[in-house]
Amino acid sequence: MKQFYFTLSVLLISISVFAQIPAGYYNTATGSGYTLKTQLKTIITNGHNWNSNSYDNLYNEYANTDTDIYYENDGTVLDIYTEKPSTTDSFNYNHSGADQCGGSYNAEGQCYNREHLFPQGFFNNADNLPMVSDIHHVIPTDGFVNNGRSNYPFGVVSSTNTSYSNGSKWGTGNNYGYTGRCFEPIDEFKGYVARAMLYFAVRYEDNWNDSGWSSHTTQYNPLNGTSNQFYETWFINTMLDWHNANPPSQFEIDRNNASYIVQGNRNPFVDNPTYANLIWNPSPDNTNPTDPSNLVANNPTDTSINLTWLAATDNVGVTSYDIFQNGTLSYNSTTNNYLVTGLTANTNYCFTVLAKDAAGNTSNQSNQDCETTTNTGSGGGSNELFLSEYVEGGSTNKALEIANFTGNAISLTNYTLKLASNGNAFGSPVSFPVNATIADGDVYVIANSGLSSACQAQQDFVNNTITGFNGNDAIGLFKNDVLIDIIGEEGNSTNFAQNVTLVRQPTITSPTTTFDSSQWNVLAQDTCSGLGTHSQTLSVPELEINSFKIYPNPVKGNQLTVEVKQNTSFEIYNVLGKKILEGKITTNHNKLNVSSLYKGVYILRLQNEAGITSKKIIKQ
Repeated sequence: MKQFYFTLSVLLISISVFAQIPAGYYNTATGSGYTLKTQLKTIITNGHNWNSNSYDNLYNEYANTDTDIYYENDGTVLDIYTEKPSTTDSFNYNHSGADQCGGSYNAEGQCYNREHLFPQGFFNNADNLPMVSDIHHVIPTDGFVNNGRSNYPFGVVSSTNTSYSNGSKWGTGNNYGYTGRCFEPIDEFKGYVARAMLYFAVRYEDNWNDSGWSSHTTQYNPLNGTSNQFYETWFINTMLDWHNANPPSQFEIDRNNASYIVQGNRNPFVDNPTYANLIWNPSPDNTNPTDPSNLVANNPTDTSINLTWLAATDNVGVTSYDIFQNGTLSYNSTTNNYLVTGLTANTNYCFTVLAKDAAGNTSNQSNQDCETTTNTGSGGGSNELFLSEYVEGGSTNKALEIANFTGNAISLTNYTLKLASNGNAFGSPVSFPVNATIADGDVYVIANSGLSSACQAQQDFVNNTITGFNGNDAIGLFKNDVLIDIIGEEGNSTNFAQNVTLVRQPTITSPTTTFDSSQWNVLAQDTCSGLGTHSQTLSVPELEINSFKIYPNPVKGNQLTVEVKQNTSFEIYNVLGKKILEGKITTNHNKLNVSSLYKGVYILRLQNEAGITSKKIIKQ
């Protein structure tokens, strides 16, 4: 396997060097609109080599065009339906006949075969037609997922019927008015799929009404019955969205070069992405989206505020929203709601949003809305995630732990980890699995596949890249690509934790971007007995239960008595976490007017020099 990977890497490097765009290849592509489309058809038809054996030879050619030297770097088949760009794939296939689908299969991970991105069932599939074996749109994929995709068009799924190991899925969608079934690959490969489909529209623009082709009115067929536009408007818009939002990756560029060697023509949209808009959107999109409106900041907690707003509209389509916090661009959302996390308790925050389209046009900012985070003490003294354990055991017995004492469940969508090896700078980010979250008061364990069996029950995510550290390799926790916590020192190769386990001291409640060894307890090598849990000691003690009295509770009138032994601040919150009342209580003035409270349950928070506490009260 290792030797195969090395040999193949050399081959692909050679292809990328010697198979660049030939000089003058696109010289005759001088027009715009559908004139340019036909000019490109002529260019990529000339030199297109194919014969009756081309389809059978695709498996051999995939070794040159579709080998994973980009993600896991293991020389296996790069299958966009099972590839997990930021973690270990659930399934892998070798470039061998043994892994090719021959007989029946009834689950993902059993074999791979050839997927026609433009479904083969919609055109005459005789072996002497080039589209059946055109490597630019016929790719290797898991046979079971290929079968599940069926002949559904590509699109954004709004209601999932079936999902697969890497997040690919099919179901019903709502794509520019199309509400039928569709198949959605993961974001990493949406641009790749779109450019293959646009290639097909150019290379075969005159074939849609050939004998044997299905009518464009056939269910799920994306054709519109013309040689010019070729696809239905909704499908063109969706493919342009994916194409514009996801530029060609190095894998796609190398694949295009290798495919040129294989069959003598190129995908023009990989070589020159601007061709797509010049053909199907020849008039530049200079229209700004409408302004988002009715922004509401609500449901505050000690560390979070929820934002909702009315969606903007656009002549092509809104792609995302920029969110400004206190006047600074801080977040981005693809939907018209967003949960802002990592905030500080008892702090006022003001927000605005603006809409963006694929062409980069932006709306004006929405109305501003402000909200104050609560101060119930539920955050446990921390307003952000932090690294809590580092196991640098023997061989591959390694793990990392992240703790959450923010008072809320935290999604890891915006977080990444980076490794700085042997005194070098931080490398590429390692993302967490889709939908990964950490409950409040819980931890999240990232383990090497070689973690001790005694501790494997605690692992939440296995990733050998980020856990490939030694005692002189720094680890960084990033939020929105900004460093928030670190173990070790970037750019310093000095051993700081070789053959030991580090556990964050319970008095540490917040992350830090400068490594301080005094914050960590050092345990013996291969110690992982505490992995999966973390304790935190708050710096503010809790008020003793006998230091105050509250009555009557439930409150039937308009007055609540709170007897205290020293001057005390009080705050009353509703069940949504919104502050309703606040003030001071003394030993002489301890009657609270609660006439403004409606019937229901509330939280009374008390704080003085002795500490803090919270008590549930009921208004009847």
